[in-house]
Amino acid sequence: MPKPYPKEFRDDVVAVARSRPKDTTLKQIAVDFGISDSCLANWLAIADADEGRRSGPSSEEISELRAAKRRIRLLEQENEVLRRAAAYLSQGNLPPK
Repeated sequence: MPKPYPKEFRDDVVAVARSRPKDTTLKQIAVDFGISDSCLANWLAIADADEGRRSGPSSEEISELRAAKRRIRLLEQENEVLRRAAAYLSQGNLPPK
């Protein structure tokens, strides 16, 4: 996964894209800054959600959700280890046949 761009850079690109002249396309702005046009579109959508211009989760909510999913995945793995350990230990206490 590529290293994310610094927040200041993203904010600058979004500001330039919003204040662009009518004859300049978003694709041209993206090329000028060396990013893809889909990346610029994503940054604009996130900035709009953060500022309340658009419905959807803000970047803070997205990061909280990502952290919660990571924590859930870890807890599920721990639960599976405990379940297997309990099954293994319960087999050791069975009387011999």
